[in-house]
Amino acid sequence: MENNTQDTLPDIRQTCVLNAPIRKVWDAVATSEGLTAWFMPNDFQPVLDYEFHLDAGPYGMSPCKVIELDPPSRLAFHWGKDWTLTFELIDLDGKTEFTLIHSGWTAEQVTEFGEAHSPVRDRMEQGWVGLQKALVKYVEA
Repeated sequence: MENNTQDTLPDIRQTCVLNAPIRKVWDAVATSEGLTAWFMPNDFQPVLDYEFHLDAGPYGMSPCKVIELDPPSRLAFHWGKDWTLTFELIDLDGKTEFTLIHSGWTAEQVTEFGEAHSPVRDRMEQGWVGLQKALVKYVEA
């Protein structure tokens, strides 16, 4: 059954331009080592349908599954029971436009750890600002 539109919360969508070539940014978002450096420890592999875990610290090991893989332009994976994370990369002649999309937010739902989506979404939106800064630092170093 489809969620009706009024209880769907907007995706978190953040875009920045990184002063790094697309391959370097791709390695940062589509390898286990890269994701660990700026996001969370994990056992990710860039393989379609690959199931892996993000180590979400106090929230435990979060199950994930790669659902889209188009190097070096796009990676998407299911995160936990509700969310999808998508990373989109565009080559800007030596720089890279990076867009993060965190979707799957519904006002009526609660996360695995028992919190309503609305406050978690607001917190995560702020969290992604810091994570994007960490990605910038990592790829521009």
